[in-house]
Amino acid sequence: QVELVESGGGLVQSGCLLIPCCATTGGSFVIYIMAWYRHTPGKERDWVAIDAIGGSTCYDDSAKGRFTISWDKAKKMMYLQMNRLTPEATAVSICKINDRTYGREYWGRGTRVAVSP
Repeated sequence: QVELVESGGGLVQSGCLLIPCCATTGGSFVIYIMAWYRHTPGKERDWVAIDAIGGSTCYDDSAKGRFTISWDKAKKMMYLQMNRLTPEATAVSICKINDRTYGREYWGRGTRVAVSP
């Protein structure tokens, strides 16, 4: 069973940087889509960055030019580098992968990001 575990969140001041990471363990998979989402209490979960491996990468408007999604194949780790953070980024950051082998998607439970003014 594939599991995703996020870490690397925290409390930072506006303008600072955080790099949440997503460790993948268990099972075998061939990733073809990876993504980061944000979830704020009382709101729906929204995508922040989506990468089609070997294809295109999309960022939502708040992330364009400041965030970068990446995948370390050797470590099987996904990252989201978040530069120049603003308080609007305060949320739980959640990673997701889509597996080509069995056509499944897997979600992590999230890591909390808090940005103070």
